Amino acid sequence: MTIGAGAPIYYDHANMLVACNNPNSIHTQNTQLAAYFRRYLLQKAISVFDWTLPDNWNRDFFLYVLYCWGVVAVIKTDKFGVIPQGCALTGYNVQYQPTNVIITNPLLRGILSPVIGKQCEIIKLQPDYGGIMDMVNSTAEDMALASEALSMNLINSKLSYVFAASGKSVAESFRKMYDDIMSGKPAVFMDKDLFTEEGKPLWQAWTQDLRSAFIAPEIMDTLHEIEARFNQQVGIPSANTDKKERLVVDEVNANNTDTFCKAALWLEELQQCCERVNTMFYGGEKKVAVTWRNIPQNGGVDDGARNDQYSGSL
Repeated sequence: MTIGAGAPIYYDHANMLVACNNPNSIHTQNTQLAAYFRRYLLQKAISVFDWTLPDNWNRDFFLYVLYCWGVVAVIKTDKFGVIPQGCALTGYNVQYQPTNVIITNPLLRGILSPVIGKQCEIIKLQPDYGGIMDMVNSTAEDMALASEALSMNLINSKLSYVFAASGKSVAESFRKMYDDIMSGKPAVFMDKDLFTEEGKPLWQAWTQDLRSAFIAPEIMDTLHEIEARFNQQVGIPSANTDKKERLVVDEVNANNTDTFCKAALWLEELQQCCERVNTMFYGGEKKVAVTWRNIPQNGGVDDGARNDQYSGSL
């Protein structure tokens, strides 16, 4: 089974994702819109780090398994050499850390449950061995809901007039008059029978204040805020769009601290794992390495202060 058009996952992973739905009458998970945002957000998260990988490693497979499952096993095979594989974790030591991985690739033979640190190494994204699909799914659902609200508001903003006529013939006469107006005719003629003897119209019109009903800009702001929250969680800096004025350096640095704290933890974990992989399989040569794709920088309006906290890689 696959997540969207991404990496394959086990059915127990899929069942867990489906079972974690909140009871709600509004469905956003099983829609093309939610699937679009899910792929979009996952690719954004993957883009944060820049990887150096061996030539025989499939980059897309490795990254999607790492981010979706949270952990990748690295093993040495006679036929394929040193390769990454999706795996499940099993066993535990005295500190409740997994001792073995389970690999179920039908093209591989031999060791089915290699020992971590002796027969294989693992690369994990987070200290708890988890992926980010919970975060991706939750944000994608929120963005899909906001996008649906935006579409509905745009549709509803087209409803400017509603008319109630006293009869079918009056309604048809008024429809023709309205068509003439909308077609741009310089003069429009009305049947006097559309009015009573006192000159009162035989219809009622309800007009909608389109300006007050049009909240698309507010919905767009909400959509951007949802995405900015996700960006902050995965290490992508986002300026505070709620403020009309530019941010000063201290404000941007504070945002950077919040943004990069989790990504820095991920990077530290990944770099330690890469070091163990290189030691076991490549004699210490840096065949597998990871760093920031874009080194975090300070920004904003210079208020005389300077902070080089993120001037280099972590």
